[in-house]
Amino acid sequence: MSEDPRAVILREPMHSSQIVAVAVATALNALDGFDVLSISFASPGIADQWGIDRAALGVVLAIELVGMAIGAFLLGAMADRIGRRPTAIVCLAIMTSGMALASIAPGVGSLSIFRLYTGLGIGGMLAATNAIVAECSNARNRNLAVAIMAGGYPLGAIIGGSIASVLLAVTGRWQAIFEFGAIVSAAFIPLVIWLVPETVAFLCDRQPAGALARINRILARQGRAPLAALPQATKVAERFGLGELFASDLARITVMLTLAYFLHMMTFYFFMKWIPKVVVDMGVAPAIAGTVLVWANVGSAIGAFSLSFLTKYCSLRRLVAGAMIGGSVSVAVFGQDLAMISALSLAAAAAGFFTNAATAGLYALFAQSFPTRLRAGGTGLVIGVGRGGAALGPIIAGLLFAADWPLHLVAPAMALGCLFASLIVLFLPSRDTPET
Repeated sequence: MSEDPRAVILREPMHSSQIVAVAVATALNALDGFDVLSISFASPGIADQWGIDRAALGVVLAIELVGMAIGAFLLGAMADRIGRRPTAIVCLAIMTSGMALASIAPGVGSLSIFRLYTGLGIGGMLAATNAIVAECSNARNRNLAVAIMAGGYPLGAIIGGSIASVLLAVTGRWQAIFEFGAIVSAAFIPLVIWLVPETVAFLCDRQPAGALARINRILARQGRAPLAALPQATKVAERFGLGELFASDLARITVMLTLAYFLHMMTFYFFMKWIPKVVVDMGVAPAIAGTVLVWANVGSAIGAFSLSFLTKYCSLRRLVAGAMIGGSVSVAVFGQDLAMISALSLAAAAAGFFTNAATAGLYALFAQSFPTRLRAGGTGLVIGVGRGGAALGPIIAGLLFAADWPLHLVAPAMALGCLFASLIVLFLPSRDTPET
């Protein structure tokens, strides 16, 4: 009988087609990065045009994060049923239409609904791409590949944010940001269809109709021997069950990962969502304020890629916990009285470095902790519940601002999320899954 292709993929060097699939997934995460932060770049213009206060703006900034929570859970579970590739395509369709609708929103209420809808696609995409990267990578490079994929998020914010600043300066319309996002999201649909096949791990586990032929086409593209027959399917692979994530061997990991992600996201999204508005309130033009957020994402990209290379030499859990502690300190420092744009940009870059390094490491922990049959669903559950923290971060900060808390107090208070999350990660039990 032929060797299980999952074992072959884990053991052997990665073929160029696998690297391309990882690259496309990284680009999809970059698209997520821009789509999530598009509302941040647009927020000064929205507040000015519609005259909304900081408390209401906090809700607008956070609403798609609620959609992301729902999408990560529902569409993440769908990726374990129908496949990673079709789920990614569905998510792109949602993101395209959601961004287009946001560009024509007549008021705060409709914009909030459209951002909630867009968040469904963004959340589901993250769960699907995390599984794609983990299952297209060999064992040696899995943590590296997942962390690189996470680095795509700030790259999207850097590139998209730079374009957004130009669009704001040239057009003076915040709607142009969403129009751009819709066009780019639509352009990714044919790329996924062309360059990202279903993963071999999913096809072996679920064994849908035509699975053997599809696996052999993928193996042929990779220059590997075809299968004579499918490997034996396990009964647990037949469906995603939420209860399985809370079985005796996974319950502690699931709960601890979810809580750590929840707390970390509170700090991360407070910081990322409020940067442009905070800087504009210091008397800086919106287009220039957007560059501070771009610098935060430059730091984020460097942090994610730095952590990705360090995973080969250091404990992943300790790297993540250390990055969270650094994130807590740097976010608190960003909130102090920094009058010059250069100082704000440097502080934002440092905070981005540590917080997104931790985020990249968390995604690697998700891929490492959940087996194939539960990987997208488990990741979706953790992200879905954890995105509650992402949504709460900007909202709580908005309420504190509305209660006349100054930035130098709000920032340290919100930075506590990263600090508490680091303690949880340090005590997270190890559960590597080299067989999947």
